Amino acid sequence: MIRPAARKEVVGHLQCTYGISQRRACCLVPISRKALGYVSNRTAKDAELVNRLKALAERYLRYGYLMLHELLRREGLVVNRKCTYRIYTALQLQVRTKRRKKLIRPRVPMSVPSRTNQRWSADFVHDQLADGRRFRVLNIVDDYSRVCVGQLTELSICGDALARRIIES
Repeated sequence: MIRPAARKEVVGHLQCTYGISQRRACCLVPISRKALGYVSNRTAKDAELVNRLKALAERYLRYGYLMLHELLRREGLVVNRKCTYRIYTALQLQVRTKRRKKLIRPRVPMSVPSRTNQRWSADFVHDQLADGRRFRVLNIVDDYSRVCVGQLTELSICGDALARRIIES
């Protein structure tokens, strides 16, 4: 997409190089004559705001644009949050997010049980009946002897039933 500022330059180039009228140049480069004559006064208004925003950003390094906007609003410099954000991004003042430090936790291998009933493992298995209903099976296995200590088969296993079955086994 060509921005209006670039189109204005092209119109000026066409007028100087080929000596065509402004009206004809605006027809060749799709831009309205009103847009061609428009002069932005944004920079004049924003000069004080830019200086104050830079000063606040240097003083409060960890503040994002919303906190800085609030400080500027209290001083009476801005009303619109979008204006603060536009200048904030133009000045490239984005606060860098801190990356979390990864905690280094050494992997400890699981101890091998030395007798029966020292450690059990529980695992869910599920399947589907011919009529489409699903059922679940909870298998409780002794890790030392590899014997199935208990099984619970239900269409829906709730936490209470699971706890009761583990205590019974």
